[in-house]
Amino acid sequence: MNNLTKFNLNEISEKITKPWSPENIETVNDYVVRIARFDGKYHWHKHDKEDEIFLVFKGRIKIQTKAGNIILEEGEGVKIPKGLEHCPISLEPSIVLLFEPRKIKSKGD
Repeated sequence: MNNLTKFNLNEISEKITKPWSPENIETVNDYVVRIARFDGKYHWHKHDKEDEIFLVFKGRIKIQTKAGNIILEEGEGVKIPKGLEHCPISLEPSIVLLFEPRKIKSKGD
């Protein structure tokens, strides 16, 4: 029998206080759903072998890339293709979901 475990994004997001420190919510096969508080500016980085998805749950962020910048509002997301250098910046304190392979380094390459 499968164990079904419900999670609540509102409750989880309220407990996250440290910015730029993703926490795993759930694993699906070789992928993980992570949640993080974005506050301020992260560093430029890339993932040479993995794509990454950012989905804004609360707040507003900008992702600078070498291909151009994109602003994400609540409920919006974007896929950052592997190898694309990027730099996330919060335009206000934000809660962001990350969908990425489990082996991806949270800090980038």
